[in-house]
Amino acid sequence: MATAAAAHPGSPRLAENMARVSKALTGAFDGIGRLAWFATVAIGQIPHALRNYRKETLRLIAQIGLGTGAMAVIGGTAAIVGFVTLSGSSLAAIQGFATLGNIGIEAFSGFFSYLINVRIAAPVVTGIAMAATVGAGATAELGAMRISEEIDALEVIGIKSISYLAATRIMAGLVVIIPLYSLAMIMAFVAPQVTITALYGQSSGTYDHYFRTFLRPEDVGWSFIEAIIITVVVMVTHCYYGYTASGGPVGVGEAVGRSMRLSLVSVQVVVLSGALALYGVDPNFNLTG
Repeated sequence: MATAAAAHPGSPRLAENMARVSKALTGAFDGIGRLAWFATVAIGQIPHALRNYRKETLRLIAQIGLGTGAMAVIGGTAAIVGFVTLSGSSLAAIQGFATLGNIGIEAFSGFFSYLINVRIAAPVVTGIAMAATVGAGATAELGAMRISEEIDALEVIGIKSISYLAATRIMAGLVVIIPLYSLAMIMAFVAPQVTITALYGQSSGTYDHYFRTFLRPEDVGWSFIEAIIITVVVMVTHCYYGYTASGGPVGVGEAVGRSMRLSLVSVQVVVLSGALALYGVDPNFNLTG
């Protein structure tokens, strides 16, 4: 036996590592299952929330759109989404003009602005802004309620906690995202045009020609659908981590961090999946010359 142990000195460590990996995988699959169950229940209880918790839903719509406290001073999520989209679309225009100018086709800047902003930049920026403002706030709020046993108190008095806390927030996010994303699209259209025509001196007629030639209303519609899907994913993710938070204030902070990490990855996955599904085979434009 001693000879066998000496011949395989790494066997105990290998077994320990395998056990650790198995435990980690089991925990990961268990977490995925819990998140899927929570998402199914929360989305399924949206009709119940609309019937029984209308006032709470309206309060959350106002809170998400305009913010509360210090957030209300700067315009809430609407102002943040607008300014972040303005910055991101302006940066895309600057980089696009410089890159196209290197090969002598800066006239296509209008086409480049449409392609990047409508199909990629606007959904990603809006999703990140929603996660950083609305999502993180929801996780912190629900986490604080969990560790102070307020959620248990809701259950005791006969209120369905997932419906009251999660389904209402998901519905509020779906209502608010339409005007928010409309604002984001306006910023994504206006900012590149102002940047390229006012700062770089390209004629407005040239920019408008290529922008309107390649702009497809269907792409704008698909962009809105992507934004709606991103909103559902972000709200479900943050509500889940807040609802299941534990470990006191430190646990709430960890829940906010984990939810942000998953939301940021999910936003990229949704946009990438949408781009591959919609434009992976046929990009719906043809540049010749």
